[in-house]
This record gives sequence, structure tokens and C-alpha cells, in this order.
Amino acid sequence: MVELKVGVVDVFVVDPRPEGMMVLILRRAAGVRCTGAWEVVHGSIEPGESPVQAAAREVAEETGLQVARLYSIGCTPFYLHRQAVVQLAVVFAAMADSTVSPALGNEHDAGEWVTLEEALGRLAWPRSRAVLRDVEHLLKGGDAGPVEDVLRVF
Repeated sequence: MVELKVGVVDVFVVDPRPEGMMVLILRRAAGVRCTGAWEVVHGSIEPGESPVQAAAREVAEETGLQVARLYSIGCTPFYLHRQAVVQLAVVFAAMADSTVSPALGNEHDAGEWVTLEEALGRLAWPRSRAVLRDVEHLLKGGDAGPVEDVLRVF
């Protein structure tokens, strides 16, 4: 039997600027899973923690950036074959200032603010590229427009 588990968050840290959306991408460091892969903020939901709390904590731990606003984007599934688990990632978009460089934790050896198109070309996971298109569609105007009241967490 395969277990279904909601245990992680993915956080797309973005800055929707007038000249185009900037996206923070992080490169996995040597000695950790997926060494060299470019990704977004990703991490486990700790016991007793809500997905919203996990998203804010992971952004702080992995980037040191201050989240100005947080939006709920959806959920994405992926299969962990070693554990026979279908994991659901709760997905958020965090607004932050792209003029501020990230302060990286030990999981990543590089972090860059890049254009949306460059992020689409560098992100390792196809599901991340698909979600980034959703983030672009929902937040391209700097907020979620008519669905702000549903998607904005804080």
C-alpha cells in the first residue's frame, strides 16, 4: 500500500517588478540530495507546525529574506519511491525585495534573483516550472487581483 502524506512546502520567492517578475532560485550544495540542481525554497513541515508557519520558517532559514506577503498557490504531488509515499507539497508564493541578496543556509551554495524566463530554464523540476507559470498568472500585477481575498495568507 502507498501512503499519502502532506509533509512539505514549496515556496516561490518572487518580486513582481514593473519591468517583469524576478524569481529567487537556489542551487543545491555538494553533499545534499540533488547536488547542483536549481530549485525554489522547499522543506518539511515540522510536527505541530502549519504549512503557513513552515513556509515562513523555510524562507527565513534558507534565504534570510523578509516575506512582505504570502499567497497560497495550491498543492503538487510527487512520489518518493524509497518510502512508497505520495507526498503532497503545499505551495506558496512569497513576495520579497529582489534588491536584497539572500543569506544562504548550508543546503545551498548559490542563490540568484533571475527573470521569470531564466528561472523557467534553470529549475530542475517540471512541476516547479508549471507552478511558476501559475504564480506569474496570479501575481503578475503585484497582487492576486480579484482573488486576493482567497489567496493572500498575510
